[in-house]
Amino acid sequence: MSTRKKRPTRKRTSLIMAASEGDSNMLYATGFFVPDPFIFFEDGGRKTIVMSDLEIDRAKKEASVDSILSLSEFQRRLQRQGKKTVSTGDVLELVFRERRIRSLVVPANFPVLLADDLRLRRFSVAVKKDPFFDDREKKNPVEVKNIQDSIRVAEMGLEAGIKALKRAKIGKDRYLYLGGRRLTSEAVKSIVNTSMMAQGWVPSHTIISCGNQCCDPHNEGHGPLRAHTSIIFDIFPRSQKTGYFGDLSRTLVRGRAAGRLREAYEAVRRGQEIAFQLIRDGAQGSSIHEKILGLFRERGFSTGKINGRMQGFFHGTGHGLGLDIHESPRIGVGGSTLRAGHVVTVEPGLYYIGMGGVRLEDAVLVTSNGNRNLTRYPKILEI
Repeated sequence: MSTRKKRPTRKRTSLIMAASEGDSNMLYATGFFVPDPFIFFEDGGRKTIVMSDLEIDRAKKEASVDSILSLSEFQRRLQRQGKKTVSTGDVLELVFRERRIRSLVVPANFPVLLADDLRLRRFSVAVKKDPFFDDREKKNPVEVKNIQDSIRVAEMGLEAGIKALKRAKIGKDRYLYLGGRRLTSEAVKSIVNTSMMAQGWVPSHTIISCGNQCCDPHNEGHGPLRAHTSIIFDIFPRSQKTGYFGDLSRTLVRGRAAGRLREAYEAVRRGQEIAFQLIRDGAQGSSIHEKILGLFRERGFSTGKINGRMQGFFHGTGHGLGLDIHESPRIGVGGSTLRAGHVVTVEPGLYYIGMGGVRLEDAVLVTSNGNRNLTRYPKILEI
């Protein structure tokens, strides 16, 4: 029997080619914003980036990596070898040949042409679905603080918008008026977004919808706002400094809410409380979601198609929050197992044509024995 020891299998080298300005995996890997695609790879626990002359000095100051290589240096070497036109594949082949790297793993959004080129050069290229970085789902204390900071800014934006609603007068036609003119969703969004931009956060598709517009949960809202019906605020700013999102939703009525809308609001608030009671390390997202659906059914709020469109509670209870506004894990049908360190939203809702819509959203940090709510803004229906 041979006693020769087997050589340990070398792990695949992680490779990303993207702009960290728009790719959350690259931002997570490198810790700094770059508007143009660049090369990142991690081999043997060491993180390396290949940077152009435009960005290399900034990378040395800001990037959270172990090594920074000059793109132009590799391009010049290849040109001296006779390459008239140097491609990204040429550069990667030279970089990896010198490090004896042949086996790569890339994220699902990796450029297809580059992956094909690398395979033609006899590299093994495997694709990994998100989360590309296993540690990314669980947030460390710095990440939790970054998310909290973004939630605080969302709360500031919400407060600015609510102040505008409070200043508005209710007209005889049941529309809201401010400064003698009908108050519109667009005007309130401008107030909300401007207040957040002043803090260094970027708003994106802020939702301020009214009445039946609320029944399409991603309808951003438009036109005049009405009194005595639902107005949903859904605000999710991103920090220009850290890249982390906040996410916050509240439903308000300027004036008096009808009985059915008030009942829906109380059901949604109770649904949130059920989630807060159940969310902990090891909890199943699908089970939490089903419990909330059951509560809604018990209270007379069924979910299904009514007059040809979905009404009731037809989206997930929550999603992961971080460098993407929607990321793993999920709380919903086919949801994930929650683990300590996850940050997830809790946002049940009810939507019916004629009644309007209700959505309440907080974000919580999952802990070993429960969760901690990162959101402070109170829940008040009528103002």
